Amino acid sequence: MQKNTARFEELLNRLKIKSLNEMQEASLEAQNRDGDLILLSATGSGKTLAFLLPLLPLLEQAAGTTKALIIVPSRELALQIEQVFKSLGTQLKVTCCYGGHKREIEENNLIQAPALLIGTPGRLADHIRRNNIRTETIETLVLDEFDKSLELGFQEEVSFILQSLPALKKRVLTSATHMQDIPAFVGLNQPQTLNFLEDQEAVETGLELQVLKSQEKDKLDTLFRLICMLGNRSTIVFCNHREAVERTSTLLKEKDVLNVYYHGAMEQRERDAALCKFRNGTSNVLVTTDLAARGLDIAHIRYIIHYHLPATEDVFTHRNGRTARMDASGTAILIIGPEEKIPPYIPADAKQLQLPEQAILPEKPKWTTLFIAAGKKDKVNKVDIVGFLSKKGMLKKEDIGLIEVKDFFSFAAVKKIKANTLLHQIKEEKLKNKKIKIAIAK
Repeated sequence: MQKNTARFEELLNRLKIKSLNEMQEASLEAQNRDGDLILLSATGSGKTLAFLLPLLPLLEQAAGTTKALIIVPSRELALQIEQVFKSLGTQLKVTCCYGGHKREIEENNLIQAPALLIGTPGRLADHIRRNNIRTETIETLVLDEFDKSLELGFQEEVSFILQSLPALKKRVLTSATHMQDIPAFVGLNQPQTLNFLEDQEAVETGLELQVLKSQEKDKLDTLFRLICMLGNRSTIVFCNHREAVERTSTLLKEKDVLNVYYHGAMEQRERDAALCKFRNGTSNVLVTTDLAARGLDIAHIRYIIHYHLPATEDVFTHRNGRTARMDASGTAILIIGPEEKIPPYIPADAKQLQLPEQAILPEKPKWTTLFIAAGKKDKVNKVDIVGFLSKKGMLKKEDIGLIEVKDFFSFAAVKKIKANTLLHQIKEEKLKNKKIKIAIAK
């Protein structure tokens, strides 16, 4: 894509950005040349735009065929990239394929081939085996977060997908961390590497590292007191296992700390609800596995708490990438048990935290989340929901918070103090001339 066109300026205006950063400029230039590309750049630096913008000229030649494929390690990252692409306003068809919802929905979307296809390895491979995806026209492959996409659990499926792309001309691999050995099946041919990690690491990132020592092996009381000290700021608590996530979340709730949890074994609607509640301020604490270390673009996360120590320095980097994004500041706190050692990659001068003697519970959030049993496929959008809550529910503008519309359901944040009256007010009302279930999201 040539940057000196009026169209390019229009695209940036739609994204509400004035200009590309140095990494994005370099990526645009590199992808306009022949050959493969490895792009290494910090989390939150804008890699998604760096690989989407150069795809546009190719996609515009699509004419009812799929020209580019983006493989990602998680459904949340797939949906996030889809959202960024749609915000470009190109009118080009994009389809997202991922596990956790009905395959038939995607099969219907694939009947007319999308110009751009985004998906997770397992679901993409499944569609290819069922001949739902026409692979012979795909010329560009993007492996986003390739260090994760090429882990052992994904290798068989990614290898199969690559073998199914006979017309592939360009491979673009992106990540926020190095990967020593890229598997031979990826087929890289003398790739150019753009490494912005060193430059970014040398610059002040706005991330402060702190260490908190727990006197007890079970660190839960330390975590509780730490959350009390931090107050009602947006906080992600990382655990190493799904069982630990649920246990920690439950025990915090028993101590009256409102929180939501998130891991890979949850149903898609449960995952969507948890993330929505965290995004919209219904809950300021998210307890999660490393699934949330990648692909979640949630603004204004202030604290990262490593309740369990990360398995590797790369995991530590990706977890911390959820905060101090772009120009914002943030704090990462490691809770160290009596039998644990501070990892060698933590600076020796990292600040040692001291907790106050008295734990005072954080103020409860002022928002609650409504579940609305209608979404995009029902021709319902944000404007419809705002109008319904305002006119039928008698809510003022300031009583309505973040609204998220999915394919078959939606979530809307409303002031908690207004929720019960609202539900009573709208229980017999119709949204888009249909009686739709609306309740407090579970």
